[in-house]
Amino acid sequence: MRLTVLVDNNTINDKYYFGEPAVCYYIEDGNHKILFDVGYSDIFKKNARLMNINIDEIDSIVISHGHEDHSNGLKYYLDDARKRKIKLYSHPLAFNKKKLNSEMICSPYSYDLLNDYFNIRTSEKPINISKNIIFLGQIPTILDFEKRESMGNIKIDGVYKSDYLYDDSAIVYKGSKGIFIITGCSHSGICNIIEYAKKVCKTTKVIGVLGGFHLIKDDEKLNKTIEYFSKNKINNIYPCHCTSLLAKSRFISKLNKKVKEVGVGLKLNIK
Repeated sequence: MRLTVLVDNNTINDKYYFGEPAVCYYIEDGNHKILFDVGYSDIFKKNARLMNINIDEIDSIVISHGHEDHSNGLKYYLDDARKRKIKLYSHPLAFNKKKLNSEMICSPYSYDLLNDYFNIRTSEKPINISKNIIFLGQIPTILDFEKRESMGNIKIDGVYKSDYLYDDSAIVYKGSKGIFIITGCSHSGICNIIEYAKKVCKTTKVIGVLGGFHLIKDDEKLNKTIEYFSKNKINNIYPCHCTSLLAKSRFISKLNKKVKEVGVGLKLNIK
């Protein structure tokens, strides 16, 4: 699997790309070409051009969850999608309306509209999106320190309810030496995601984890998360997007060289 960061809050030093507080990764698995999330604006397209990546050739888009910093870029891809009926993978709730107080924080388009452009495949259960990559569907709560927390409200059957972000998912690559997990925001809990990926893939070997860990504060949850990574001997840790500088610094102080820098322009080749 080859992965290139097209959108992140940061850019790699001396790489003159565009950044924004959002996520988009370009992934190749054999002949499959995938976008994991599409950021907030059209900079995923601008950065792809600067990197000589032809995203007109992708066959699939995966949306980690319905928040706008992961899905708003869809409106810059509709014409391309309609021409080739690109597959669009997500949890069934990913395209419901979401709001935080009075602000809408959801995908720009509903499921019905997107279905006119994409070949949508929603699932609560794990499904393969390529030979070696699995979309995990709905992540169960496995660990006590990662109980779900609500963030705003979601519209279900015409009624707004507290949003516990059941649509928050991730993908996992099954490599020859173990699994590599890719997340959007990890609202489901980064350790819950890892545990579920291990269960789905029937392995305990984790090569690495890349994505937003949704760790902001210096609290017990952060302490237990770092303890979990250390105990499970995860040697390649790529926290980004919604992981605060404070949280990253705590990871580095405890796990040192296992923690890697992430930014637009980062390229990984996972076997």
